[in-house]
Amino acid sequence: MFWGYQGTNLSDYGNILACAKHFLGDGGTAGGDDQGNVIADEQTIRQLHMQGFISAINAGVKSIMISYSSINGQKMHGNKYWITDVLKTELGFKGFVVSDWQGIDQLPGDYKSDIQNSINAGIDMVMVPNNYKDFIQYLKELNAEGKVSIERINDAVKRILTVKFELGLFEKPFTDRSLTSLVGSTTHRNVARQCVRESLVLLKNENNFLPLSKNLTRIHISGKNAHDIGNQCGGWTISWQGSSGDITTGTSVYTGIKNTISASTILTYSVDGSNATGADVGIIVVGETPYAEGNGDRNDLSLSSSDLNAINNFNNSGIPYIIVLISGRPMIITDQINDCDAFVAAWLPGTEGQGIADVLFGDYNFTGKLSHSWPRSNNQIPINSGDSNYDPLFPYGFGLNY
Repeated sequence: MFWGYQGTNLSDYGNILACAKHFLGDGGTAGGDDQGNVIADEQTIRQLHMQGFISAINAGVKSIMISYSSINGQKMHGNKYWITDVLKTELGFKGFVVSDWQGIDQLPGDYKSDIQNSINAGIDMVMVPNNYKDFIQYLKELNAEGKVSIERINDAVKRILTVKFELGLFEKPFTDRSLTSLVGSTTHRNVARQCVRESLVLLKNENNFLPLSKNLTRIHISGKNAHDIGNQCGGWTISWQGSSGDITTGTSVYTGIKNTISASTILTYSVDGSNATGADVGIIVVGETPYAEGNGDRNDLSLSSSDLNAINNFNNSGIPYIIVLISGRPMIITDQINDCDAFVAAWLPGTEGQGIADVLFGDYNFTGKLSHSWPRSNNQIPINSGDSNYDPLFPYGFGLNY
């Protein structure tokens, strides 16, 4: 990923600065809480949470962002040991360290002490979206008072300027405007469509039910995520939290299927799974609606009542059917997967729902494998390969194909 962003020469047009985040332990907070607390000994943190950053540094990443979260009660934005002693000194990271959005504001104390503690901890660039004037004034005062040394400031400035010089920003301060027309182009959408195809994970395919024929008499599609671009995209799309509906240009799962099947095949649709009786096959697309960060924190990863109702209507219709799950994480599907003929984890396919149709109808094979274990119940969360009594619904690395 870092080579894809930064290329072999960071200053070449089309290359951008990569940022590894969030340092450190962001994915290991107790209870999975966003911006929460990692409770672990140092050996566990090094073995489980630091390895990705070591790989990123070795790959040449030039910036690393600090996590909102804490390690054993100490906020990472003020953690000198992990930022300076480990990241910069031990691991030899030569790029610059950046805070998260208003991340230093979460440190204990007033704003001036937040600045002192974060800069002395080793943060080089601070994301200050609003009160930058106070930040500048307080930092000057802290230096004059001997609480933040000029050497620490110079180190931060040197790291930032070095990367800016490597990017060629002083010679080429603007983007190559000739590339702007390519954004959202067919070429770019084809790459996104390929990503969708290759990320799909086939969890069940009873009696080789998939791939589907393009020449069926009738296909019935249902589910709140079957014809909703916003739900496919999830959070951080157009707006921070994302939203449902036609938020941008793209192809829904429904439209992708419509584009793929024979002109003689009848395609019917209902959100709630009704009116499916008599179809050769049903495709129900369920799962999550958009969220980002803390708004996505949940204690229960079961499917929604509307999803369960739609699946139940399919069961009552008596037709064979496939469940396609749109979600940012594994959901609890232990009961539902037993009733369907095939089950596909589609994650968040973004705007290119056509990629799902490509694989369901056999133009491409499934290649995706689970990047984490799939729990049987909420009580199993968190579950990781190597746990004692490891008994997931699907293990790490699982994925079927045709």
